[in-house]
Amino acid sequence: MKHVSPKKHLGQHFLKDENIAQKIVNALIGKAAGTLIEVGPGTGVLTKYLLDESIHLRAMDVDKESVSYLKEVYPEHEAKFVLEDFLKTDLKALDAPIAVIGNFPYNISSQLFFKIWDHRNEVEEVVCMIQKEVADRIVAREGNKTYGILSVLLQAFYDIEYLFTVPRGVFNPPPKVLSAVIRLKRNDVTRLTCDEVLFKRVVKAGFGKRRKTLRNALKDLNLAFATDAPVFDQRAEQLSVEEFVQLTNQISS
Repeated sequence: MKHVSPKKHLGQHFLKDENIAQKIVNALIGKAAGTLIEVGPGTGVLTKYLLDESIHLRAMDVDKESVSYLKEVYPEHEAKFVLEDFLKTDLKALDAPIAVIGNFPYNISSQLFFKIWDHRNEVEEVVCMIQKEVADRIVAREGNKTYGILSVLLQAFYDIEYLFTVPRGVFNPPPKVLSAVIRLKRNDVTRLTCDEVLFKRVVKAGFGKRRKTLRNALKDLNLAFATDAPVFDQRAEQLSVEEFVQLTNQISS
C-alpha cells in the first residue's frame, strides 16, 4: 500500500480526526447536485464519505502521490480521482450547479476564493476548512478591522456561515495556526445593480490602501469622477456591500 507524505511546498496538513471529517461532510447541503469538487483530497479523510453513486464527485489534487494512493485504495472509484489544479480548471465545462468541499491548502486559499467568485454563477455552495484568520476575514462585517476584499466580494453573492473552529492537534503535521470551517451558500442575487467588473476594481483599490480615505485610495483607478460626496471621506472598511455597489454607480455615472 502506498503512503502519502504531507508536502510543505503544497501547504498540506492532513486532517486525521474522523469526527471532524464527518462534520465537514455533513455541513454540505447540495451533495448530489451537479458536480461535487473536492479540492485537495490528500489521504481521503473527507473523500471516503463522498463515494456515493448518487454523487458526481471530482476529487482533484496536484499531488501525484495523493491521486495514486486514492486510486489504489478505492479502485472501484478510480475515475473520480484526477490529477488536476482547481485554479486552472474550466468550471464552466462541468455539470452545474457545482459544490466545492475540501481542506483548502492555506498557501492558496485566497486564490481559491477569487476563483469561486469569478465562477459565482456555477458554484452554488462551498464547505471548506481554512486558516481561522482567513475565515474571520471572510465572515467579517463592515466596521470590523478584519473586513476586507474577500468579505465584500463573497458576501455580495453568498450567505456565509462560520461553522466551527478546528484545533492544531488534529492534523499531520500540526499547522502553526488554528483552522476553521465555513459554508458559503449562493444567495438570490443574480447580478449586482452596477458594473461588476468595476465593482471588483473599486473594492480592491479601496482596501489596497485601507488606511486612506476612499478619495485617496481610489485615485489609482485613474477614472474621472467627482469626489465631493461624503462617502469619499470614509475608509473602505466602513462600507457595506450595498454601499460599495452605490459607490461603483457614483464612479461610473
